[in-house]
Amino acid sequence: MDHICIEDLEVYAYHGLYKEEVNLGQKFLISVKMYFDASKAGRCDNLTYSVDYAKVCSDITKWMKDNRCRLIETVAERLASKLLTELPAVREVEVTVKKPWAPIGLPLECVSIVITRKWHTVYLSIGSNMGDRKKYLQDGTEYLKKNEKVRVLKVSSFIETKPYGKVDQDDFLNGAVKIETLLDPYELLDLVHEAEDAAKRVRTEHWGPRTLDIDILLYDDLVMDSEDLTIPHYDMMNRDFVLDPLREIMSDWRRIIYPGCP
Repeated sequence: MDHICIEDLEVYAYHGLYKEEVNLGQKFLISVKMYFDASKAGRCDNLTYSVDYAKVCSDITKWMKDNRCRLIETVAERLASKLLTELPAVREVEVTVKKPWAPIGLPLECVSIVITRKWHTVYLSIGSNMGDRKKYLQDGTEYLKKNEKVRVLKVSSFIETKPYGKVDQDDFLNGAVKIETLLDPYELLDLVHEAEDAAKRVRTEHWGPRTLDIDILLYDDLVMDSEDLTIPHYDMMNRDFVLDPLREIMSDWRRIIYPGCP
């Protein structure tokens, strides 16, 4: 992917474990690679479609001076999050933080950390069969939107379906949501549970009635199976109430539902 590089931006700041580092400060060198589609900017010769690297340098310098972190790992993580949430065109960043004056007492050029972070594409299913079902689904989606590390891109129409698993309960209203997120799968799972808790969901019966149910269906092309989380969702292929809304918002749904399909 196209990218803009900023190499070894020099900033005097106050990050470190030791009192001298925090009180006296030291030099840091910051490098970033910002990945985005530069084709439109190249064709139009217009900064609107690119990244203003002068402003990025200024913003990084200000952030470095205004904040305090004990670890350069934390510096890199927070800078990556800042760039990805504040620059809409940027899909992925690589951040390098160098510490030339690291208090090691041995000859070296610098100590550095390099991290790569990006927006992940995720599909969720949402459902409710208690109270004002539509409002629960809308409120759950809005709850996700409030997190700065989540962008809600598409929400399907809602369909009414019969209950699955435990059939002696009210009908469900179901839908699907496409998001982008900087959260890892477990962080996203925690956020989903927070949204369900905000809807006062009570987990007393497996497949029982619920105010709000949100499941992680797909997370990029990730395949994982742990005690707490399985991706892709283990039973999605058997659930039309999941697949029908998913088809509505997923352009390449055939690739998932029919593996091997071009």
